[in-house]
Amino acid sequence: MMHDLSEIIKMVYHDIGFEDLTTNALIDPDIIIKAKIITREDGILSGVDLASSIFKEFSIKSTIRKFDGEYVGADDVVMDIEGNARTILTVERTVLNIIMRMSGIATITYNLIKKVDNRVIVAGTRKTTPGLQFFEKEAIRMGGGDTHRFRLDDCVLIKDNHIAIVGNVKTAIEKAKEYVSFTKKIEIEVESTKDALEAAIHGVDIVMLDNMNPNEVKNVVHALENKNLRDKILIEVSGGINPDNILDYADIGVDIISTGYITHSVRSLDMSLEII
Repeated sequence: MMHDLSEIIKMVYHDIGFEDLTTNALIDPDIIIKAKIITREDGILSGVDLASSIFKEFSIKSTIRKFDGEYVGADDVVMDIEGNARTILTVERTVLNIIMRMSGIATITYNLIKKVDNRVIVAGTRKTTPGLQFFEKEAIRMGGGDTHRFRLDDCVLIKDNHIAIVGNVKTAIEKAKEYVSFTKKIEIEVESTKDALEAAIHGVDIVMLDNMNPNEVKNVVHALENKNLRDKILIEVSGGINPDNILDYADIGVDIISTGYITHSVRSLDMSLEII
């Protein structure tokens, strides 16, 4: 967490450059102010603890009023802050950008889980913003979703390009099993019923059905059931899944729905910082 926080602090300084020209031109250096962060719409909060940590790094006092994972309505006060006026104005945009984006991710995750009514696990993907991966995954968790892999070393995920280079599903699985510890799960991405059956036969933990429509997914599930392989694996579906079609996948016998939509296409939750 401290490493990730240091990366955020670097982002703040990158935004500042040599100085905040506007603030330094207009605001005397010794003015102390109070302010608050407020919401402009309903949603699930995420990034509040992070915002507080950033403020602390810049000697700004903060009091959290609404906590990560909490549902908020429009005009709720999320946090009270107090400190040097120049400093608050200088870090304001970066802090708001982060907490707004994380809250947007948490909110869409929460809404998708409500939509599928907890019938399946809703997970994120690694389609995240470079430098913000950890925090965007945390936002998914705050919304009640599954984080999936944070990094490449979390588990084996054999994708189509790996198979294209190795040659076939069987060889890819055998090489993975030979290389990794028993503590790591092995997942494989497949695009056909034949490859799904082969993957299950050769003992993977998770089969990801990639870019399949609901009927194709049903056919794979039935084929696995007919071969008495269904209960030996977890089935994940992924690829092009969004709020408009997620229900089409929720009741066809899969365990996990993963979607990059909740990180790469999310709209930030609207918030503002107001001077008291």
